[in-house]
Amino acid sequence: MHIDREEPVGNVEAEEMDGDLKEDTPLGDIPIYRHRFLGMVRQKAYIFDGDGNYYNKDWDFAEPKENEFCRYHVELPKINQKLPLFAQSLIDILCPPLKLQDILSLVSNGPFCSHVDGALVFRVNSPGPPTSNYTFRLAARVTENSVITVSLGRVPRLGFSPTSKSLLSEIPSVETYSSGGLPSHNGGDQKEGSGFVIREHVLEFLLTMNHSEEADNPVPESVSNLVVHIIDTHVDHLQDVTTKLEMELDSVELELDKGGFALKKQMLDDRRFPNMHLNLQRILQVIAHGEQVFPRVKEKCSSKKWFSSEDINSLEELIGRLRRLKENVGFISNRVTAIQAGLDSWQAEQINKKLYYLSFLSIIFLPLSIITGEARNSLWHECGRSSMDRAKEPKGERWFPQCDVSLRGNASSRSSMLPFPSSLHPYSCLATKDGFEKKLVSQ
Repeated sequence: MHIDREEPVGNVEAEEMDGDLKEDTPLGDIPIYRHRFLGMVRQKAYIFDGDGNYYNKDWDFAEPKENEFCRYHVELPKINQKLPLFAQSLIDILCPPLKLQDILSLVSNGPFCSHVDGALVFRVNSPGPPTSNYTFRLAARVTENSVITVSLGRVPRLGFSPTSKSLLSEIPSVETYSSGGLPSHNGGDQKEGSGFVIREHVLEFLLTMNHSEEADNPVPESVSNLVVHIIDTHVDHLQDVTTKLEMELDSVELELDKGGFALKKQMLDDRRFPNMHLNLQRILQVIAHGEQVFPRVKEKCSSKKWFSSEDINSLEELIGRLRRLKENVGFISNRVTAIQAGLDSWQAEQINKKLYYLSFLSIIFLPLSIITGEARNSLWHECGRSSMDRAKEPKGERWFPQCDVSLRGNASSRSSMLPFPSSLHPYSCLATKDGFEKKLVSQ
């Protein structure tokens, strides 16, 4: 059910309406121009009877009956939008009955766990870009008979669905291929014999999951069970992303072992491993938030009468899982660092080879003036002379003492060795040595 009560107001109209507001207008009378995600925000409401059954309910925030409790979930879209726009969307959906302080505690970034307006609110929101697969945001507001959760994107196994819709309860069978190497059927969800045909990409997706589907979730019988279920799904989501990243790293290592110069150069140009290292740091940041928040959740829930001791032990196990996951992510980060160091060493070796070739070429071509016998009259000889040698010579001969050589016979051939045209030579206008001496006397 998507709520869309107002049409968006254009920026020009909003500026005109803001200009008409007086300075003494009360804050509560100022109209709010809300941004709409045009039905991209997903909402789901459940009601549990306390006996292991659940039903879908309307988004009405009605008070449940005795022994019943409700759960409201808001799934924000993974689009590149600023945080205030997400807050406006939550205000539109959850207010009333929630207040502004509740909305701010749910949508803000960073770790948080405290009581807000009589309810326990905790969040593990990372400040990364919303479109990234390594940005995790999950917040919950817990009372004695209701739980409100907000997530960024879909969190696997966070919802509930009938058991009959579970793929894991089916008997699978593999695809059969014809003589031409093509599958003998058109779809991947067809029955073949007595088994359910499952394709390779579906198996690959299921192998990256460390948990069951939503249809196989145990239905909570109390609010404490529901809180444990929410934290459990968050830890499973982190485990799924870490497992997928580790499998990607394994495949990249195999490619590097088989690949050559072009593959390594492409990985360096694409910054493959620095980006992977950055993603690992984002996962570590979310895990660090969980290490701060979940022990405090356990501490605050232990004082609640409606929170069972078994669920307190379950929270302790989840905290231990989170710490072991942090160690695993640290090992993967060390592997990425080692591979990147190997690529950097290979790149340095390639640069050294190129410098070696350039040095060899310079040994051949730089001393050409020595081979031609013009070392004393060459530009290299002039560059090698010190300032003290120049000071001992007459003033006119300090800089071009051998210029007369280039003005005798074979002047054209000798001047061609200069690094600039002979017409630009400062003494090219002198035709003979006598003219050059007369010029010095006049100076």
